[in-house]
Amino acid sequence: MNYDPIMLLDAYRRMRAIREFEERMRREVQAGTVPGFVHLYCGEEAIAVGACMHLQDTDYIGSTHRGHGHCIAKGCDIEGLLLEIYCKQGGLCNGKGGSMHMADLNKGMLGANAIVGGAPPIAIGAALTAQVLGNRGVALAFIGDGASNQGTVFESMNMAAVHKLPMIFMYENNGYAEFSGASWHLGGGDITRRAAGFGMPAVKVDGTDFFAVYDAMAEAVRRARDGEGPSSIEAVAMRWYGHFEGDMQTYRKKGEVDELRKTSDPLIKFEERATRDFGLDVEELREIDEELREIIDEAVDVAKAAPKPSAPDLYTDVYGSY
Repeated sequence: MNYDPIMLLDAYRRMRAIREFEERMRREVQAGTVPGFVHLYCGEEAIAVGACMHLQDTDYIGSTHRGHGHCIAKGCDIEGLLLEIYCKQGGLCNGKGGSMHMADLNKGMLGANAIVGGAPPIAIGAALTAQVLGNRGVALAFIGDGASNQGTVFESMNMAAVHKLPMIFMYENNGYAEFSGASWHLGGGDITRRAAGFGMPAVKVDGTDFFAVYDAMAEAVRRARDGEGPSSIEAVAMRWYGHFEGDMQTYRKKGEVDELRKTSDPLIKFEERATRDFGLDVEELREIDEELREIIDEAVDVAKAAPKPSAPDLYTDVYGSY
């Protein structure tokens, strides 16, 4: 596959934005400034970006409780995202959703979802709509390895296969379903073989390798747009932090995360190949790093200073009019 340098710079910017955003959120949670739980995406940046680089605003994604990275990869506004996490006016959902329930329909982001396995049934609706309208739209659901065991996911896969819907099931196998290792909780031991049993192409890729995810997604999107039906991609990338920020992670082996940082950092792997094989300038990447830190710093300040939703806001956005 030919990789355009401009596209690769965009990919790096999105991955670096996720990393800087999540590391800042970690510090803010530890400082006690963020209400509620957050679930960090560090270590998995290549999955969201490798997938969403192929999608347009008119294509839809369904997210998980670990949804900040998906939002950023899909193009959601960082300031709006932070306002939502801080539960402030002007957030993506006007501060009423918080970290686990943010959505931006203008960007095709159907919402983060605290329900394990909740995204596929929602995304299936978007895929069915695209098929009926004949607009070549695509829907994608992000699914954790733990959610891969849910009946909602199986029913969605079956429906997608039966009706040949333009649907992509993106499994993010980050090694742990909350506190349980995949080797323990995953019946049959293989998400990809399980998905193939529903009669769709199913592949497994290195989720820390942007290029591997991007290439697999290219074929899945082509099939979906051409009316050939659903696909499954299992992207394996261990998360660096706990199930939620504050999780003591006593279930992990000593030194596991340090080893991941050394050998499986998606940004380092991307930079090494992009500069070596495609001529990206290291100094330009460092400029992107600094620019994003400034953007996030300013957005955090705005979010902290913004007003909370007012009492009358409780009665808005409760019912839809059709």
